[in-house]
Amino acid sequence: MRITDLNPHGGIGANSLFVELGPFKVLVDAGMSPKHEGNEAIPRLDLIDREPLDLILLTHCHLDHLGAMPVALRNHPNVPLVMTPASRVIAQRMLHNSHNVMVRQREENGVRDYPLYRRQEIEQMTGRIFPLAPDNPRFFSSLDGDTMTLTYHHAGHIPGAAGFTLEYHHRKIFFTGDVLFDDMQTLPGATFPREQVDTLVLETTRGASGRPPGYSRDKEVGQLVQAIRETLEGGGSVLLPTFALGRMQEVFSIIHRSMGQRQLPRVPVFASGLGVDLCDYFDQIARKTKAVDFRRQILKDLKVQRLPHGYKPGQRLPGPAIYVLSSGMMVEHTPSYIAAVNLLGDARNLVAFVGYCDPDTPGGLLQQAAEGEYFLFEVLDKRAMLAARRMRFDLSGHADRDELLAFALDLEPRAVVLTHGDPEARDWFADQLRTARPKMQILDPTPLEPVEV
Repeated sequence: MRITDLNPHGGIGANSLFVELGPFKVLVDAGMSPKHEGNEAIPRLDLIDREPLDLILLTHCHLDHLGAMPVALRNHPNVPLVMTPASRVIAQRMLHNSHNVMVRQREENGVRDYPLYRRQEIEQMTGRIFPLAPDNPRFFSSLDGDTMTLTYHHAGHIPGAAGFTLEYHHRKIFFTGDVLFDDMQTLPGATFPREQVDTLVLETTRGASGRPPGYSRDKEVGQLVQAIRETLEGGGSVLLPTFALGRMQEVFSIIHRSMGQRQLPRVPVFASGLGVDLCDYFDQIARKTKAVDFRRQILKDLKVQRLPHGYKPGQRLPGPAIYVLSSGMMVEHTPSYIAAVNLLGDARNLVAFVGYCDPDTPGGLLQQAAEGEYFLFEVLDKRAMLAARRMRFDLSGHADRDELLAFALDLEPRAVVLTHGDPEARDWFADQLRTARPKMQILDPTPLEPVEV
């Protein structure tokens, strides 16, 4: 087997792997990096333009795995696109939103490459999608009659996320994709098989830092609810910057349950961004596939209100209230970025981060800034005194590094290929695996350079 990481910048971003297994050629994901613009933001799909692909596989619908998929399909017009039924429900909505963002960035930032694909190409995906339910093996044949088996496995993380097994000539290769083993309120944890495999392709997202002793997701949720309650009872408001797909719906579920159990007072709940629209898609998935525990009724019970149309920095926000707003990293121009301008100056308020923030994003910079400083919202030409509390709660959608290490050792693979992680994260896994299994082959692919497994 040969694997090529098509993400030109390495790390996490434009995730895409080109897998050659016997006569089969498979593309796994085609994502878009949030740190780059134009064609620099997508995988080097041009390197496989002339390759006769057999399959294109999607692990899940976050844009760092999905965002360049229409480009991949354009270059391979007759290749089936395999994903789970839940991902099929979400994929096009995510891509349409990405298209809208690219159009805006072309107009505002002069990014000539944008948009990278047309709306018609997104719509044309429908006829290409081959939905494959988890734990349902599917045989695929090559032109010369060889066969390969593909099996998806529920990966937690977000609805529709899947790891998968490829079996060819009694050789078994397992790809984790992005995985979470913990149960969430909206989604059960991953149910991966624990049988021995020949090769493991392992995500390493959280390899650079472990969780503190005694961590549990339930405890972290309890601490979040307590911080929200204290803030509201003190007359303040809470801003929860959230990722649209998965995290916003989880936060709604936590608030809904906590108010129902009288752990939180009934206050206005405001929301904005793509995540509100995705609640309808989660409801559809829950009704059709039972793959997610979320219903649109939650928003009705909470009486969720949209931010006022045309809301701008400088406008006073009503409170005490809860603001569940995208984006999770408070990227410029997003609702959470704009709302923070008006909430940070009041010591009664709380900004509660519930996911990872890249250190170079506004959310990451805000977490690093000292109390009492002025924080510059550059694109708005506004400054805000940092008086409000800022707290971070570990509700990550990725498995802890010790859990992933234990999983890797359970499978007893002959070789492990490290993916989806920054250099220090991959280094930690490489060191731990070599210490535990000195004879194991550990591969950390250099971008665009094939590795033989």
